[in-house]
Amino acid sequence: MHYHPHTVQLQAASALGTVRLAASPAGLVGVWFEGQRHEPVTRLYGTGAWPHAPGHALLQAAALQLQQYLAAERSTFDLPLDLSGGTPFQQSVWRALLAIGRGATTSYGALSLQLGYPRAVRALGAAVGRNPLSVVVPCHRVVGSDGSLTGYAGGLDRKRALLTLENAQLAATRAHSIAATPQGFQ
Repeated sequence: MHYHPHTVQLQAASALGTVRLAASPAGLVGVWFEGQRHEPVTRLYGTGAWPHAPGHALLQAAALQLQQYLAAERSTFDLPLDLSGGTPFQQSVWRALLAIGRGATTSYGALSLQLGYPRAVRALGAAVGRNPLSVVVPCHRVVGSDGSLTGYAGGLDRKRALLTLENAQLAATRAHSIAATPQGFQ
Protein backbone atom coordinates (compact mmCIF):
# COMPACT_ATOMS: atom_id res chain seq x y z
CA MET A 1 0.00 0.00 0.00
CA HIS A 2 1.12 3.48 -0.80
CA TYR A 3 -0.10 6.38 1.31
CA HIS A 4 0.01 10.11 0.76
CA PRO A 5 2.97 11.73 2.56
CA HIS A 6 0.65 14.10 4.46
CA THR A 7 -1.46 11.34 6.01
CA VAL A 8 -2.49 11.89 9.64
CA GLN A 9 -4.16 9.64 12.18
CA LEU A 10 -6.47 9.51 15.17
CA GLN A 11 -7.08 6.80 17.76
CA ALA A 12 -10.69 6.32 18.86
CA ALA A 13 -12.74 3.98 21.00
CA SER A 14 -15.52 1.95 19.41
CA ALA A 15 -18.00 -0.68 20.52
CA LEU A 16 -15.78 -3.29 18.83
CA GLY A 17 -12.48 -2.08 20.25
CA THR A 18 -9.93 0.64 19.70
CA VAL A 19 -9.56 1.82 16.10
CA ARG A 20 -6.96 3.86 14.28
CA LEU A 21 -8.33 6.15 11.59
CA ALA A 22 -6.13 7.79 8.95
CA ALA A 23 -6.80 10.53 6.41
CA SER A 24 -4.93 12.03 3.48
CA PRO A 25 -5.74 15.44 1.99
CA ALA A 26 -8.08 13.59 -0.42
CA GLY A 27 -10.13 11.61 2.14
CA LEU A 28 -10.25 8.79 4.66
CA VAL A 29 -7.56 6.21 3.88
CA GLY A 30 -7.85 3.81 6.78
CA VAL A 31 -9.89 2.40 9.64
CA TRP A 32 -8.08 -0.40 11.43
CA PHE A 33 -8.98 -2.23 14.63
CA GLU A 34 -6.01 -2.42 16.98
CA GLY A 35 -4.07 -5.60 16.18
CA GLN A 36 -5.90 -6.18 12.91
CA ARG A 37 -4.10 -8.19 10.22
CA HIS A 38 -2.58 -6.00 7.50
CA GLU A 39 -2.68 -2.78 9.53
CA PRO A 40 0.28 -0.58 8.56
CA VAL A 41 2.02 -1.02 11.91
CA THR A 42 5.03 1.20 11.14
CA ARG A 43 2.68 4.02 10.05
CA LEU A 44 0.42 3.76 13.10
CA TYR A 45 2.87 3.15 15.95
CA GLY A 46 6.36 4.22 16.96
CA THR A 47 8.82 6.79 15.70
CA GLY A 48 7.84 6.55 12.01
CA ALA A 49 4.12 6.83 12.67
CA TRP A 50 1.85 9.31 10.97
CA PRO A 51 1.28 12.40 13.10
CA HIS A 52 -1.68 12.34 15.47
CA ALA A 53 -4.30 14.92 14.55
CA PRO A 54 -7.00 14.98 17.26
CA GLY A 55 -8.56 18.16 15.83
CA HIS A 56 -8.73 16.90 12.22
CA ALA A 57 -12.32 17.45 11.03
CA LEU A 58 -12.54 14.39 8.75
CA LEU A 59 -11.04 12.06 11.35
CA GLN A 60 -13.41 13.39 14.02
CA ALA A 61 -16.38 12.94 11.65
CA ALA A 62 -15.26 9.41 10.79
CA ALA A 63 -14.86 8.44 14.46
CA LEU A 64 -18.32 9.85 15.27
CA GLN A 65 -19.98 8.13 12.29
CA LEU A 66 -18.32 4.82 13.20
CA GLN A 67 -19.56 5.10 16.80
CA GLN A 68 -23.07 5.95 15.55
CA TYR A 69 -23.01 3.06 13.08
CA LEU A 70 -21.97 0.55 15.74
CA ALA A 71 -24.71 1.88 18.05
CA ALA A 72 -27.31 1.36 15.26
CA GLU A 73 -27.90 5.13 15.11
CA ARG A 74 -26.68 5.39 11.50
CA SER A 75 -27.01 2.99 8.57
CA THR A 76 -24.50 4.48 6.08
CA PHE A 77 -21.32 6.52 6.05
CA ASP A 78 -21.04 9.96 4.48
CA LEU A 79 -17.29 10.46 4.22
CA PRO A 80 -14.89 11.23 1.37
CA LEU A 81 -12.73 8.17 0.76
CA ASP A 82 -9.24 7.95 -0.70
CA LEU A 83 -8.65 4.44 -2.05
CA SER A 84 -5.64 5.49 -4.14
CA GLY A 85 -3.19 3.53 -1.97
CA GLY A 86 -4.28 0.24 -3.52
CA THR A 87 -3.53 -1.25 -6.90
CA PRO A 88 -6.10 -0.70 -9.67
CA PHE A 89 -7.39 -4.25 -9.07
CA GLN A 90 -7.71 -3.67 -5.31
CA GLN A 91 -9.50 -0.38 -5.92
CA SER A 92 -12.02 -2.09 -8.22
CA VAL A 93 -12.70 -4.72 -5.55
CA TRP A 94 -13.08 -2.08 -2.81
CA ARG A 95 -15.50 -0.08 -5.00
CA ALA A 96 -17.55 -3.25 -5.50
CA LEU A 97 -17.67 -3.77 -1.72
CA LEU A 98 -19.19 -0.30 -1.34
CA ALA A 99 -22.14 -1.47 -3.44
CA ILE A 100 -23.08 -4.35 -1.10
CA GLY A 101 -25.96 -2.91 0.89
CA ARG A 102 -26.50 -3.10 4.62
CA GLY A 103 -28.08 -6.43 5.52
CA ALA A 104 -26.85 -8.07 2.31
CA THR A 105 -23.94 -10.42 1.77
CA THR A 106 -22.18 -11.85 -1.24
CA SER A 107 -19.61 -14.58 -1.75
CA TYR A 108 -16.07 -14.27 -2.99
CA GLY A 109 -16.99 -16.31 -6.06
CA ALA A 110 -20.05 -14.21 -6.87
CA LEU A 111 -18.06 -11.02 -6.46
CA SER A 112 -15.28 -12.26 -8.76
CA LEU A 113 -17.87 -13.19 -11.42
CA GLN A 114 -19.55 -9.81 -11.07
CA LEU A 115 -16.24 -8.00 -11.60
CA GLY A 116 -15.45 -10.13 -14.65
CA TYR A 117 -12.64 -12.14 -13.04
CA PRO A 118 -14.16 -15.63 -12.66
CA ARG A 119 -10.74 -17.29 -12.20
CA ALA A 120 -9.38 -14.72 -9.77
CA VAL A 121 -11.27 -15.72 -6.63
CA ARG A 122 -8.08 -16.00 -4.55
CA ALA A 123 -6.74 -12.65 -5.79
CA LEU A 124 -10.12 -11.10 -5.06
CA GLY A 125 -10.07 -12.63 -1.57
CA ALA A 126 -6.61 -11.15 -0.98
CA ALA A 127 -7.85 -7.71 -2.11
CA VAL A 128 -10.87 -7.99 0.21
CA GLY A 129 -8.53 -8.93 3.07
CA ARG A 130 -6.30 -5.92 2.38
CA ASN A 131 -9.21 -3.44 2.51
CA PRO A 132 -7.82 -0.57 4.58
CA LEU A 133 -11.23 0.87 5.52
CA SER A 134 -12.81 -1.67 7.86
CA VAL A 135 -16.56 -1.29 8.31
CA VAL A 136 -16.74 1.81 6.07
CA VAL A 137 -15.86 -0.28 3.00
CA PRO A 138 -17.88 -3.34 4.08
CA CYS A 139 -15.57 -6.29 3.45
CA HIS A 140 -17.32 -8.00 6.37
CA ARG A 141 -20.28 -8.57 4.00
CA VAL A 142 -18.32 -11.09 1.93
CA VAL A 143 -18.91 -14.66 3.12
CA GLY A 144 -18.30 -18.20 1.92
CA SER A 145 -20.43 -19.52 -0.95
CA ASP A 146 -22.52 -21.49 1.55
CA GLY A 147 -23.05 -18.41 3.75
CA SER A 148 -20.36 -19.40 6.26
CA LEU A 149 -18.22 -16.78 7.93
CA THR A 150 -14.75 -16.84 6.44
CA GLY A 151 -11.73 -14.63 6.98
CA TYR A 152 -11.90 -11.11 8.29
CA ALA A 153 -8.74 -9.15 9.07
CA GLY A 154 -10.43 -7.69 12.15
CA GLY A 155 -11.38 -11.15 13.46
CA LEU A 156 -14.42 -13.38 12.97
CA ASP A 157 -16.01 -12.21 16.24
CA ARG A 158 -16.12 -8.65 14.87
CA LYS A 159 -17.40 -9.88 11.49
CA ARG A 160 -20.19 -11.79 13.24
CA ALA A 161 -21.04 -8.73 15.38
CA LEU A 162 -21.20 -6.46 12.32
CA LEU A 163 -23.42 -8.84 10.35
CA THR A 164 -25.68 -9.28 13.38
CA LEU A 165 -25.93 -5.50 13.77
CA GLU A 166 -26.92 -5.24 10.10
CA ASN A 167 -29.43 -8.12 10.31
CA ALA A 168 -27.59 -9.80 7.45
CA GLN A 169 -28.87 -13.02 5.98
CA LEU A 170 -26.12 -15.66 6.00
CA ALA A 171 -27.71 -18.13 3.60
CA ALA A 172 -26.01 -18.99 0.31
CA THR A 173 -25.33 -15.72 -1.47
CA ARG A 174 -25.98 -14.20 -4.89
CA ALA A 175 -24.11 -11.54 -6.82
CA HIS A 176 -25.10 -7.90 -6.38
CA SER A 177 -25.08 -5.11 -8.96
CA ILE A 178 -22.38 -2.45 -8.87
CA ALA A 179 -23.98 -0.12 -11.38
CA ALA A 180 -23.37 3.19 -9.58
CA THR A 181 -20.40 4.74 -7.88
CA PRO A 182 -21.32 5.30 -4.21
CA GLN A 183 -21.48 8.84 -2.87
CA GLY A 184 -18.39 9.99 -1.07
CA PHE A 185 -16.01 7.91 -3.23
CA GLN A 186 -13.20 9.75 -4.95
